[in-house]
Amino acid sequence: MRSAERGWIGVAGGVALRAVLAAVVTALPAPLVAQAALSGAKADVVRGVEARAKLAQVINDQLFSYAELGFQEWETARYLTALLEKEGFAIDRDIAGLPTGWVARWTNGSGGPVIAIGSDIDGIPKASQTPGIPWRQPMVDGAPGHGEGHNSGQAVNIVAALAVKDWMVRTRTPGTLVIWPGVAEELLGGKAHMVRAGVFNGVDAALFSHVSSQLSTSWGQPSGTGVVSVEYMFKGESAHSAGAPWRGKSALDGVMAMATGWEMRREHLRPEQRSHYVISDGGDQPNVVPSEATIWFYLREQSFAAIADMLKTADDIADGAAKMTSTTVNRRLLGSAAIQHFNRPMAEAAQANIAAVGLPRWDADDQAFAKAVQVNVKATVTDGLETKLAMLGPPPETPKSGGSDDIGDVSWTVPTITIRYPSNIPGLPGHNWANAIAMATPIAHKGVQAGAKAMAMTIVDLLTKPRLMADAKAYFRDVQTRNQRYEPVLTNADVPATWLNTEVMTRYQPELAKRYYDPQRYGSYLEQLGVKWPTLGSGAAE
Repeated sequence: MRSAERGWIGVAGGVALRAVLAAVVTALPAPLVAQAALSGAKADVVRGVEARAKLAQVINDQLFSYAELGFQEWETARYLTALLEKEGFAIDRDIAGLPTGWVARWTNGSGGPVIAIGSDIDGIPKASQTPGIPWRQPMVDGAPGHGEGHNSGQAVNIVAALAVKDWMVRTRTPGTLVIWPGVAEELLGGKAHMVRAGVFNGVDAALFSHVSSQLSTSWGQPSGTGVVSVEYMFKGESAHSAGAPWRGKSALDGVMAMATGWEMRREHLRPEQRSHYVISDGGDQPNVVPSEATIWFYLREQSFAAIADMLKTADDIADGAAKMTSTTVNRRLLGSAAIQHFNRPMAEAAQANIAAVGLPRWDADDQAFAKAVQVNVKATVTDGLETKLAMLGPPPETPKSGGSDDIGDVSWTVPTITIRYPSNIPGLPGHNWANAIAMATPIAHKGVQAGAKAMAMTIVDLLTKPRLMADAKAYFRDVQTRNQRYEPVLTNADVPATWLNTEVMTRYQPELAKRYYDPQRYGSYLEQLGVKWPTLGSGAAE
């Protein structure tokens, strides 16, 4: 055990006892878990979540129907802020240079902890999919959709917060609830700007929710990476491609030289790195030597230093490519995400609540549908929805490489955990239309309820247990940031890339709008779309 961790455990004292109690609770049969864990305030907020099951379903389905890409979450922002204003939250809009960004704040009494509750809201390009249909059936061909399930997290958070808000009023419990959206998470475009703008100043703890096929949380550095999203814009000189190509300086040649240079260098990068690129501008037409061209990179690594080194490597290759092709190159940062590190005391408290809530009681229809989807999309597993709750374990000694999430920037600013909730089907590819199939079905709705209960109970813990908050801050101070501080990639000159996805949403929004969910007329989005639950089969004959 590292000396810092020994010191923290000495300060935090009660962590080991809580871990033992959590393990005992987890081992109990479900009815005894409920008796052991759901009493007093927690039973109260769970009832509040259950009483808002309809609201959770409506929020989930409404956001699914909007299907908005990052930086263009206009309908989502309008809907959620209007709902929260009606519930008594004060709204700050257009924050941190994010037109679709907002913060909703509600305070009871004076003093008390400030708890920030966040979740992402953006969709995936070309992921339009009719929910409840277990094969490929876009609602609008080529349009975006919620192929990551980000339509569901705000349903978790808002329902949990409203249940806690009612309890705080009844019990005169002081504190502040701060609800916020992860704008353009798929572009890593929002949270670092929110951190830089001071959105989390004065916040005592942050709870984040994210869709999964399991109800779980974690602490320490998980598997995954931090990332820089950066584009390199080459400029040359146009000429007639056949008449006088020697008079041209091809910016596209610069882009291709950089791509080739990166592939040559890739062999000599750490195996844990992940890097990918697209040519976002390759010129206008073949008979004109391109005077402008752009290549867009995601560069991923597992430490602040490695990310910075990777970015310098890309800069050097870009400069070399420009010299090789007699072009010039400029760099523009589009987004970033820090590596993640989650808070141990908060995760242990959340895990006890997760154990008390348990996984949803999936019925035969839910399982039959999940298995049909898994077979159709050739999932990595084919045995349906999860029925065994995940245990909380230590972080991996050697975290595996993988994806990124800009909740990492928040996690280095304030004690933070993520609560993952089971609204999707195991074994799906991710960032794909298949991940949208279940996201406006009873599977999603039941998972949202489970997540909201665990979230509400954890908020209660943070509001009522000063020792837990002290332990969380001690871990953040004495373990997480003892030898490593937050190293943001953003400079003062970097601004949110709010122009991204504008053309795509302008093209598809009129057709998507015809399909927006109308909860005044329909009990669910499936009902509005005329989708029978459960629809099974492969789609070949259907």
